[in-house]
Amino acid sequence: MKLLTTTCISPLRGITLAAVLLACGSMAQAAGPVPLTQGGKFAITSIDLEADALMRMPAEMRPMVLGNKQSVSQVAMNMYVRRALGQQALKEGLDKDPQVLAMLQLARDKVLSDMMLARIDQQAAPSDAAALEMARNIYRAKPERFQVGEQVQARHILIGGVTPESRAKAEKLLVDIKKGGDFAKLAEEHSTDKGSAARGGDLGLFPKGRMVPAFDEAVFDLKKKGDVSGVVETQFGYHIIQLEDRKPPSTRSFDEVKDELLKEVRASVTQDARVKAAQKLQDGVEPNAKAIEDFAAGYAKGASIPVPAK
Repeated sequence: MKLLTTTCISPLRGITLAAVLLACGSMAQAAGPVPLTQGGKFAITSIDLEADALMRMPAEMRPMVLGNKQSVSQVAMNMYVRRALGQQALKEGLDKDPQVLAMLQLARDKVLSDMMLARIDQQAAPSDAAALEMARNIYRAKPERFQVGEQVQARHILIGGVTPESRAKAEKLLVDIKKGGDFAKLAEEHSTDKGSAARGGDLGLFPKGRMVPAFDEAVFDLKKKGDVSGVVETQFGYHIIQLEDRKPPSTRSFDEVKDELLKEVRASVTQDARVKAAQKLQDGVEPNAKAIEDFAAGYAKGASIPVPAK
């Protein structure tokens, strides 16, 4: 059950591959490329496979793929077929087609620009000491960011379904609780919210506004540890709620937020460096408004991108 309830983008934003490429020292590169799949005229090497992984696989996937001999074999074979098709395309002169030439240039631009971005990131990256001081300055300057409102910890029992039978069952459980029944045990046995039922109905700590309105109002009306609500109806069914704890408003300490602030600082510094580099490159560049208008108008009328002919 769930109770939870225009920016201008830099052309350099969000490019992360280059930082990985420059930062990683590959074992295969140190030892030299090792052929993994060998054909008549060329091979797919360990460096080819690592480059492919860096370009198209999320970092968390690489150990699973590159650490499995079957997947390494399959990926290397797929790359061999790709390269063989590329060689065939060259023989048939597809690389002379203007559209293909433009696509090849764009692919080259992408790899080289990613490498330049990695260099920009490295040069702009603050030292650990500087990043820590910047994080402290943010913490001191904007303390309101780190304020946490009142929170409660509660248990609940949910009887799913908004039916007379469900309500009757919830009301019977409430009577049992008021007679001294063990709330946690009853939650484990009867609650249809199986996730919290396994914890004796415990929902953990949460602030005001996190839960659906009727539940939220009922739980924050409870005052002392052990207080139990009446039967509370929501779209999920009928709840009985027991207060476990109340925590007053507080401010998270610097140590609690340090890691997220350091991450924010480093991301901000490198992003600013990228934006500055992009703005410098764009100085003196003027768009051809008429050509852009004509191009867009052509495609608005249903023009399609031509495919290179045989």
